[in-house]
Amino acid sequence: MIANYSFVAVALLIGISFAIILLKRNMIKMIMGLGILEGAVNLFLVSLGYRENGIAPIFTSAPADMTMVMPTVQALTLTNIVIGVATTALMLVFVMFIHKKYGTINANEIRRLRE
Repeated sequence: MIANYSFVAVALLIGISFAIILLKRNMIKMIMGLGILEGAVNLFLVSLGYRENGIAPIFTSAPADMTMVMPTVQALTLTNIVIGVATTALMLVFVMFIHKKYGTINANEIRRLRE
């Protein structure tokens, strides 16, 4: 039963992030919503790899009857964190350039300025 709480948390975080991304017009807040979505995906991946009473897959002399957590999802999560940091930094740089050019970071105002 406790293992299912993480999936409920994932669903709540995804809902919150989609609400932020769709309802906010401030681009920095939209990027923060994407960060929350990234955290939800990471939590989902780690929850998928969880095994009850599992041990870390770094032990080479573990008994054969011991279950290990899945190392693949841990590697995917680590890769996702690195890629997420890089893309977040790139998006923030784009927002800085947009603010420099248009003087605002509100998506609705930028649309009006383009016309």
